[in-house]
Amino acid sequence: MSRLQLRIYDVVPSKMDEFVEVFAQVVEARARFGFAVEGAWVTEEGDQFVWIARYDGPDSFEEASRRYYESDARKAIVPDPASFLTRVETRMLVPVD
Repeated sequence: MSRLQLRIYDVVPSKMDEFVEVFAQVVEARARFGFAVEGAWVTEEGDQFVWIARYDGPDSFEEASRRYYESDARKAIVPDPASFLTRVETRMLVPVD
């Protein structure tokens, strides 16, 4: 069963282009842990980055995320994606029938 998480990031003003470049490394590193990106968007105002992460693996989303954040693959991403963010909001999504 797919698990989806909505992720909303407030990005440091004038750093969106740099963050988007680094995000490509995030996508690649997360894929090693069973994650995929359903879609990614920038708000018209240009200061928020919104994306949906999908996890289809055997563990919980939280356990897979923990392994990702503790991994050498995540630690190797330079510059650190978190350094571009001023706020992070996450929400698990549930499908509507």
